[in-house]
Amino acid sequence: MTYQLDALRQHSMVVADTGDLEAIQRYQPHDATTNPSLLLKAFELPGYQALIDQELAAVKAEPRDQQAEHAVDRLAVAMGSEIAKLIPGRVSTEVAAKLSFDTEASIRKAHELVALYEKRGVAKDRILIKLASTWEGIRAAEVLEKEGINCNLTLLFSDAQTQACFDAGVFLVSPFVGRVTDWYKKETGQTFTPENDPGVQFVRGVCERVSQGGYDTVVMGASFRTADQVLALAGCPRLTISPVLLEELATTPGDVKANVLMTRNGGPRPTPLNEPAFRWGHNQDAMANDKLAEGIRRFADDQSRLEEQIAERLAAL
Repeated sequence: MTYQLDALRQHSMVVADTGDLEAIQRYQPHDATTNPSLLLKAFELPGYQALIDQELAAVKAEPRDQQAEHAVDRLAVAMGSEIAKLIPGRVSTEVAAKLSFDTEASIRKAHELVALYEKRGVAKDRILIKLASTWEGIRAAEVLEKEGINCNLTLLFSDAQTQACFDAGVFLVSPFVGRVTDWYKKETGQTFTPENDPGVQFVRGVCERVSQGGYDTVVMGASFRTADQVLALAGCPRLTISPVLLEELATTPGDVKANVLMTRNGGPRPTPLNEPAFRWGHNQDAMANDKLAEGIRRFADDQSRLEEQIAERLAAL
């Protein structure tokens, strides 16, 4: 009998949207993605407690005002390194959301994360540095890509963000599905089928633009609410999926057809966006404005909560 998750792998690379090692072992994704929200959840998992104690002990000697932030970086990399042992591909590790509007600080933080990974024996070609798709984040990614550090541009909601990422030559973009749909549901009061789902349509549009322009950037659909949304994007190069939806797909019999065709025709490309054009284009999309700002705030809040928990635990050591 064929199950949907196995059938999906014939069309798209499956990526686990979790830091849970048990889930990663169970569903055997090619890649894995993490963010501050997932790290906060992983902080409570039994399988990570010894690792957490080890990393916190390592920062105990540092100045008190730096301990929590450095511990978050060390934990993100330590968890990412454990994940890397279980997958053949890459782990996405996020630059702190509070740096989303600071290009130079984002570049420095990316270098620090890469150095921490290298100390653990994880080469930079096994990781993706995750940055918010702000103008500053995209500029940081452009620099890092030229240095051979590949990036995952997240919180992607608008055509302007998409084009700027393509212009910058980023390795991978993560257009969001569920959060786009959430916004339109709230604004219109409508419910959507997979075929008229605005989040699904947005990601399909990103894939189409890659194909038309012949860009090398990889598209990874993210932020799914339902298995139907995932299946509606079969054929998108990568799909990052939560453990709940991975389980649903892994236990539901059925074939999966490709709903996204990546032809990469390599036709004429639009003129690269400058900063005023980017900001104006993004500004004209009310949904994208709302969801980008909200996403940065949410990740920053979760980072702060994680730092608070770390500070409490450090104080108890």
